Amino acid sequence: MEVIRDWSLSDSAGFPLILLPAAYTHARDFASHGFIAAARTAGHFGDIAAIETGMDTYLDGSIVRRLHEAIGNVRADGARVWLAGISLGGLGALLYARTHPEAVAGIMLLSPFIGTRGTVAQVIAAGGFDAWQPPQGEAATGEHRLLQWLKAYRPGNPAWPDMYLGYGSDDRFAASYRLLAGLLPAGRVVTEAGGHDWETWTVLWDRLLHTAFFRTG
Repeated sequence: MEVIRDWSLSDSAGFPLILLPAAYTHARDFASHGFIAAARTAGHFGDIAAIETGMDTYLDGSIVRRLHEAIGNVRADGARVWLAGISLGGLGALLYARTHPEAVAGIMLLSPFIGTRGTVAQVIAAGGFDAWQPPQGEAATGEHRLLQWLKAYRPGNPAWPDMYLGYGSDDRFAASYRLLAGLLPAGRVVTEAGGHDWETWTVLWDRLLHTAFFRTG
């Protein structure tokens, strides 16, 4: 995995920040679209690394293992990290946090992929996460297991990372984001007119960096 590092504040006491790109985008795009500079200006984080996850790691199921190896090289003295993922990168952040909760302090999700439209539609049709009952046994897929994990999410529980969400109201996958938003306090969700694109994600990123949580340290 290619790792784009920014160690300009390597002596900072802030959490390390790991950026995970969307499908068909690259780790270096976080720099060219101003994400790293915005995070630096906000001043919340120490070391920053953008990791090139690649579609193949999701297809062959190696995403969590390979992320763990890459993040292990970034974490200083076992420090917990913040993960920020866009679209498929959001899925990677969630899968990693589910497997290694001890390593993750928080997650910032921009238009995250949490499941195919058919599976998400089943949860919505059931009345949301509270009413939805996932399949059991062999009928349960990887999507079902992730959604079952999200169903149990409780903000403020120290066993879970803090979670923040941003998405474009005109995004073609907005139904799944609204489903996820229902699990989070209103102050941890930001929306913006726009779709599934860098222009929208850049605005959302700036807004997430200036939520009440970060303003109060």
